[in-house]
Amino acid sequence: MTIRTTFTSGADECAAWLTLPEAPGPHPVVVLVHGGGATHAMMLAQYEQAFSNAGLAVLAFDFRYLGESGGEPRQLVDQRRYAEDVDAALAFVRSRPELDADRIALWGTSFGASHVLAAAARHHSLRAAVVQCPVFSGRAVVSKAGVRHLLRLTFPVVSDLARAALGLPRRYVPLVGRPGELAFVNQPGALEGWQSVMPAGYEFDNRITAASGLDMLFYNAAASAPQVRCPLLLCACDRENLIDPAIAVRVADTAPNAVVEHYDADHFTVYHPPAVEKILADQISFLTEHLL
Repeated sequence: MTIRTTFTSGADECAAWLTLPEAPGPHPVVVLVHGGGATHAMMLAQYEQAFSNAGLAVLAFDFRYLGESGGEPRQLVDQRRYAEDVDAALAFVRSRPELDADRIALWGTSFGASHVLAAAARHHSLRAAVVQCPVFSGRAVVSKAGVRHLLRLTFPVVSDLARAALGLPRRYVPLVGRPGELAFVNQPGALEGWQSVMPAGYEFDNRITAASGLDMLFYNAAASAPQVRCPLLLCACDRENLIDPAIAVRVADTAPNAVVEHYDADHFTVYHPPAVEKILADQISFLTEHLL
């Protein structure tokens, strides 16, 4: 059973989906954190269903400025505000009588893995954390396209910063595009990969405020790994095509209680069979070990 609900973060409301198992509560709960620029609608349902079938409650939500959540300007990517959203989601979970406030885990995919890692470093009461196809460095993704690509983004970023300071409508650039196109992510296969995780008929708002890229460039969640005390499952894709997979291995080496599992998948095939079936089985085994 999934309940559409909301919780407050800052001055806005985050759209949220609470999925409960059939057994009586209070239930251990997994909070799902989606990837950068993505929304709840993009493939999170399969994790909600699988985890709830295993006896775990699941809370998923859209970050502010994205999807069904509130906040202006739309499509703003702001790591500080997103950290506030994750903290607000954890506070919401702890306020619900049908959920067990002492048995909470975080789960993050793609850029959401950064928010999970940083939150786990802040919240030492978490029982566990899981990340898959993790992007722990925004700079590593954008810079992979080369210096020329970074220079092409300079004017849109500066323009957007000026417009924000003057209270003018924001300057936008595409979030994802094909190689050579002006987009923050333009690696080969990235656009097709994004499209592969969208449900039929879904209208993806493929843009972010240009200055969001500056925030992404200076966000390095990997630095918080030594402060993560809870058990951490890191699901790494051996054919990762958005970021150097060695970054994930370094994070696992510095987090005190990390376990790494490797999958023959790239950043997007990990959401689809056969890889997703194996990864879900491993994640459920890990989560039930630490939550049930």
